[in-house]
Parts: sequence; structure tokens; C-alpha cells
Amino acid sequence: MDRKGEAVAEDPVAHYVERFALLLSDAGMPRMPSRVFTRLLVTESGKATATELAEALQVSPAAISGAVRYLEHVGMISRGRDPGQRRDHYAVPDDAWFEAIMNRDKVLAAWASAMSDGAELLGADTAAGKRMATSHRFFEFLRREMDELTARWRAQR
Repeated sequence: MDRKGEAVAEDPVAHYVERFALLLSDAGMPRMPSRVFTRLLVTESGKATATELAEALQVSPAAISGAVRYLEHVGMISRGRDPGQRRDHYAVPDDAWFEAIMNRDKVLAAWASAMSDGAELLGADTAAGKRMATSHRFFEFLRREMDELTARWRAQR
């Protein structure tokens, strides 16, 4: 039922958007950015204005504003404007997932550095120092593997 109490047809795309957004949210992405990102993914053009997003997701423009700000900050969408248009649109690039993973590499680098500092501070002869050193090696391993995965992805693309 809509706001007027009239029956509304089931929209399988809207259900998919909510289902996939929930998966993203469960993985740590805030809920509204998850919904906006997924909505952009399912559009044929891969782009929409804030008004279009608000209407499609049945939320306020303020909710869209915060979500797109977050998504732009993490590099998962971009803002643009078509020639002759007065409204900005938000677009999800074809390589959005690649960019998101590459942003994770920066986090892994920071964590590896912090673990190295912690291991040095605590000393290699302590249990805590050994845990920190093991964590450092793990994050460095992940970074090397990410570099190789990235190279293989680019080669097969």
C-alpha cells in the first residue's frame, strides 16, 4: 500500500536493492549509502540525480545528501553534470569494486605500519610483541597478494 492506501505492485528491482544493500550494510557499509550505491548499480545508465534517488528509495533528499557524500569520499561514486543540465548526477563507475578494494589497501598499509610500531614498542621477546609482529606480517602478506590480484585482474580485463 502506498501513502494513500492504494495497492502498489511488487517491484522486484526495489526488493533486490534492499536485499543487496542489507548485505553491504552487514559487511560494514552504512545503511543509506548501501541503498544508494545499490540503486545506482541497478540503473541502466549507472547514474541518477539526487531527486531520482530519493524518489526511487522513498527517502528524503537529506538522506541522499549524506549517503552520496559518504560514497564520494570512499571513491565508490562520482558526481557530474551532463552538458546543458542544471542538476548534478551521481554515477557508479564500472570499476567501483576495484576502487573500493584499492581503498582498503590504504587501510591495510596503515594497519601494517601500526602493528610494526606496536611490535617494536612491546619487544620481540614478549607475547604481545609477537602477536603484533604476526599481525604486521599478515597485513603485509595481504597487501602483496592484493598487488598480485590487481595485476591479474587488469590483465584479464
